[in-house]
Amino acid sequence: QVQVAESGGGLVHPGGSLRLSCAASGLAFSIENFDWYRQPPGKQRELVAGLTKGGDTTYLDSVRGRFTVSRDASMRTLYLQMTDLKPEDTAVYTCHAAVKRTILSSVTDSWGQGTQVTVVS
Repeated sequence: QVQVAESGGGLVHPGGSLRLSCAASGLAFSIENFDWYRQPPGKQRELVAGLTKGGDTTYLDSVRGRFTVSRDASMRTLYLQMTDLKPEDTAVYTCHAAVKRTILSSVTDSWGQGTQVTVVS
């Protein structure tokens, strides 16, 4: 079973930058989608940025142009480079992987524990 684990959260001032990492471990045929979600305090979880196996990206409108999602050559580590951070970016950021264990298997979801990002003056 694939597990994912995030790292890189922290506290920054407005305008600052952080890079989050998500490492996938365990056996899998492929990671179909590799995404970053976030849940701000008192709000619903939302998709921040996603990356398909084919390399297509998607971004939440409010982060487009400030955040960049990428992965390493092995396609087992996902990154989220966050720049020009704003207080409204404060949230728990969680990594998600949609995984196929074999070429014939259905897709299953793997979620990380989350990492806190706090943007405060």
